[in-house]
Amino acid sequence: MNDDVGNAPRRLRGGFTTGTCAAAAAKAAAIVLCGERDDVREVEVALLDGTRETLPVESVGRVGEQGVAVVRKDAGDDPDVTHGSPVRASVQFTAHGDVAFRAGPGVGIVTKRGLSVPPGEPAINPGPREMIRRAVREITSRPIVVTVSIPGGEVLAEQTFNPRLGIEGGLSILGTTGRVRPFSCRALRCAISCAFSVAREAGVTTPVLAPGNIGEKSARRFLRLDDEQVISVGNEWETAFACLRDLPATGVLLWGHPGKLAKLALGIWDTHSARSPSAVEALRRLFPECRFEDVPTAEAFFAGWDSTRRRAYAQRTAQAIAERVAGVLPSSLKIAVGLIDLRGDVLGCYGAMSLWPTIRTFE
Repeated sequence: MNDDVGNAPRRLRGGFTTGTCAAAAAKAAAIVLCGERDDVREVEVALLDGTRETLPVESVGRVGEQGVAVVRKDAGDDPDVTHGSPVRASVQFTAHGDVAFRAGPGVGIVTKRGLSVPPGEPAINPGPREMIRRAVREITSRPIVVTVSIPGGEVLAEQTFNPRLGIEGGLSILGTTGRVRPFSCRALRCAISCAFSVAREAGVTTPVLAPGNIGEKSARRFLRLDDEQVISVGNEWETAFACLRDLPATGVLLWGHPGKLAKLALGIWDTHSARSPSAVEALRRLFPECRFEDVPTAEAFFAGWDSTRRRAYAQRTAQAIAERVAGVLPSSLKIAVGLIDLRGDVLGCYGAMSLWPTIRTFE
C-alpha cells in the first residue's frame, strides 16, 4: 500500500550530507582533471555506512590546472539549513603528500580546541575527509589538494552553532554516515556535545545553558561571561544534562524564558511544543491558587502581576526548576535559574547566582 493513500503518514525522504556532496563533487572534479571525461553527469561514491550511492553532478569543468564540479545538496525531508545549496569542489595536483584539504568560500575554519578537527584546519569533519579521500583515490593515486566551497555559506552559518563553536567564515562539512535521516535531532545533539567539548577545553567550570537566542543574548547582557561559557541547548535538555555530567563544573545556570524553562519543573527534558505540554500547564500546577482562564502564555501570566508579585512568582518558579533539575545532576553541582521575559529583562532568579558576576544590576 502507498504511504500517501488516505490518512497514512507520508514516507519521509532521506537525503545526503554535505560530506557526501563534497565527496561526489571531488570525484567528478578529479575525473575531469585526469582527462577521463569532461561530461560527467553523475558519480557513485562510497558512504561511511558501507553502501554506495549515485549522486547527480550539476556542473563540471576544468579551470586552468584545476578540475571543478558542483553537486547540489538534497537533504530530503530534513529541515536542513544547507538544503538546496551548491557544494563545490576543486581539485589540483600537488608535488607531494596524500590528499590535502582547503576551505573555500563559505566553508569555515576551526579556531578553538575541543572539536574533532584541530584549530587552523578547514571545518571538514573526519568522516567527510575519509569519504573525499576514498572518492578521489578511486580516480587517481597522485598527491592532490581538494578545496571545498559552499557559495553563501558565510550567511547560512549564522543560522547554525558554528559561531558559538569557534568555527569562523562559514559552514562545516558534516556527516557520520553520509546520509541525512529526515527530521532527526541527531545534528542538534551533536552540536550541543561539541559546544560542551569546546567549553571543557576552554576551562569553563560554570556554564550557562540557554534554550535559545533570547536567553543567550539576555545572559550576555546582564552577566560577565566568556564566549564559550554560554551553551544554547534548544529543547534538548536531556542531552545537555548528560554532557554536563562530563564537564568538570562547579555550578550551572539555566537562563531563559519560562515558556521553555517552566516545563523543566515537571521533569520534562524535551521542551519542544509538539512533544510537551504548554508551559502554562506547568505554571498551573506550580500555582494552583492562581486563575488561568485568560492566561494563554507564560509571558501573559507574569505580565499580569505587579512587580512585587511578578518577582515572587518568578522566584518560586525558578526554585521549582532548580530543585527538579538537581535530581538528575551531581549533588556537588551548584544550580541557579534565571527567568526572563521576551524582552530579555529579568523576572526573577534562584540559587547560587554569585557564581556569575553581573555587568548590571537586575534585582
